[in-house]
Amino acid sequence: MHDTTHAPDLRGLLAALPSVPALRDRCRGVAMLEAILAPDWADRYYSFDSRWSEGEELASMRDGEGDDWFMVFSAAGVYARGFDHTAPNAGARLFPEVPEAFRSCVTEPAFGEEDGVPLATVCFWREDGDAAWRAPSAAPTGGVGLFDLLSAEDPAEAYRTWAEEYYEREDGLDAAAIAHVLALRPLTEAVVSALNEDVGLDELADDTAEIGYPTA
Repeated sequence: MHDTTHAPDLRGLLAALPSVPALRDRCRGVAMLEAILAPDWADRYYSFDSRWSEGEELASMRDGEGDDWFMVFSAAGVYARGFDHTAPNAGARLFPEVPEAFRSCVTEPAFGEEDGVPLATVCFWREDGDAAWRAPSAAPTGGVGLFDLLSAEDPAEAYRTWAEEYYEREDGLDAAAIAHVLALRPLTEAVVSALNEDVGLDELADDTAEIGYPTA
């Protein structure tokens, strides 16, 4: 999803990210699209776990080539960190400025570490009550492009373009069905079939519950 031909601007990303509720909805919608297109969880690029831990939800991305990001939603706000495997690990430089409310996220072993240093090339956050997204004052930019879909002006079109290539859908993907899911409208057999004829609505029940996707 990300463009490695240039170094995206972190300030641009933070300015383009939507509000916390809108970002959470986008993450859930994208995760639901992934569940439809890739029934096997291991094949998915994006995921969302609304039951990750007590009081916390986890959105994540893994590209299978060493790049990933993790985003924790909680009553304290949102904490995100990304890792671009082509950039030097900057974990030691990034985390001193992370607010106390997110310190447990910094040391979360599930997000990876190297020689005792958490793996990260970019991080940002937004505490409950903050008027804007924030990042370390001297933040490296490695991995900023990993969040392109979340900051896209037209997420439905951005996802369609990316997914057609990633899932090798030469037949194209139904734009209206993608928009339906990203709007978090209850799924129907017609919408699911428009995206993947090999998946039925009843087969998505567990994914819908895990993602916290709205039902009728």
